[in-house]
Amino acid sequence: MVSVRNVVDRVGPTLLHALQVPEDPPAVADVVIAEPGGAVAAGDLVLGVATTGPEDAVQLVKQSAEQGAAAVLLKPPLAAKPAVKRAAKASGIALVQVHAATSWAQLVWLLRTVLDALADESEDLDPGSGDLFRLADAVASVVDAPVTIEDTNSRVLAYSARQDLTDPARVATIMGRRIPDDVLARFRSRGVFRELSRGRQTIFVPAQRDGTLPRLIVPIRMGGELLGSMWAVVAGPVSDERAAAFADAAPVVALHLLRRRAHTDAQRRASAELLRGVLEGRANPRKAMAELDLSDEPHRVVVIEVTGGDGRDAEGLRLALLERISQGIGRRPVATELGGLLYAVVPDRPGPGGWTELRDALATTATRRGGAPRAAAGAPGEIGDLSASRLQADEALGLLRAELLEERVITFDEAWTALTLHRGATAAAGARVAELGPLGALRAHDESGKAGYVETLYEWLRHPGDPRAAARELRIHPNTLRYRMRKLLELVPLDLDDPDVRLALLTQLVALRWS
Repeated sequence: MVSVRNVVDRVGPTLLHALQVPEDPPAVADVVIAEPGGAVAAGDLVLGVATTGPEDAVQLVKQSAEQGAAAVLLKPPLAAKPAVKRAAKASGIALVQVHAATSWAQLVWLLRTVLDALADESEDLDPGSGDLFRLADAVASVVDAPVTIEDTNSRVLAYSARQDLTDPARVATIMGRRIPDDVLARFRSRGVFRELSRGRQTIFVPAQRDGTLPRLIVPIRMGGELLGSMWAVVAGPVSDERAAAFADAAPVVALHLLRRRAHTDAQRRASAELLRGVLEGRANPRKAMAELDLSDEPHRVVVIEVTGGDGRDAEGLRLALLERISQGIGRRPVATELGGLLYAVVPDRPGPGGWTELRDALATTATRRGGAPRAAAGAPGEIGDLSASRLQADEALGLLRAELLEERVITFDEAWTALTLHRGATAAAGARVAELGPLGALRAHDESGKAGYVETLYEWLRHPGDPRAAARELRIHPNTLRYRMRKLLELVPLDLDDPDVRLALLTQLVALRWS
């Protein structure tokens, strides 16, 4: 059964927003455009193309419900009018708002494409990469030039087969599947991406001194959102007719990109849910390995917490990290969110998609406002050990959150010293060992006079026989350290020549500091 919710989720929030969906709506069968006196069949998605006022919208909702339609789709402000929403709720029909800038003709094509895919769940909804390559060939014929279709991150999604006019920048772009950084910087300096974001219909970039040929660029938009761009390598300025024909192809490409994104989003949701089951020990690891397309090699669970910056910055950074994690780990992103944290499963190896590459990326990543991620990786293990690796990653992240380590990115196996101290301190704190012996008197004296005796004793014990090193940690002169040690020994009787006394004191002090 294809439900209204399935269709809305597949198309995505860029175009559709469900305002009202009954508990048991009819299955969706087809898409129709509402016409005066026109018939509506059971299960139809009714598009209110010619509906102009609230009264007409209310009437359309009621008539569609009486004929068994699945949903009525309206643009703002009609869809959100209280009378229309009340009518939909009373009639038991779904009400869906369509983005104001959406073309009805494009929406009909997209909805029917989605319905065809959902109607046959045995068909793997291909993200349209093959269609995109054929479309790139068709657009290249229209503009009479080689074409690439790229997303908003300058990654190549498809390119035309013709290579009669090319340059090193195009070759490097196709080979690397994205515009190289140096080429990207040159286009950015010319204001290309600023013009794309402003909605220019076409952008012409003249030839550059390094031999890069001219480019004709068209933004790909849908519902006011920039989805990507098309780049044509041209010999020189292009006639208005050819430029207009190039721009006219953008809406068709936009439909393909939306279909691709809907497919990717659906796979991402499925992968995320399966991965949550694996990390929580609910899913069969071997089945998950096949479903998630994980390679048969040791993997680490990585937990990432984005800190600092504002909410929008943090969300943007999470999405960017998700994109990075998605590269080279199979067909789908092997990442999910749990409790506000991003979890990823990555192979324990160097190279694309591996832990080494992700670690380097995390170490150099920050938001525009200075926020940066903290990340911890569990020990490497087989697929059946992922739930244990997740617990290890969580424990290591706890050390970073408590600022017990200076690093922002750490692995469980590297942090063994800190983990040993923390676990030991936690157990000692639970046994209240710090309340034993004369240490309490030193703590009370510090609280009343801020003499720093407890910290001085801790560093003295950590650096036996090396008062200069202990003094450096305290940022005091070695003579000051010796003076404090004499005064604290006058305050409490401690036999610091006894190794058991030193060990007991250090255990107490570690419990205070690390628990």
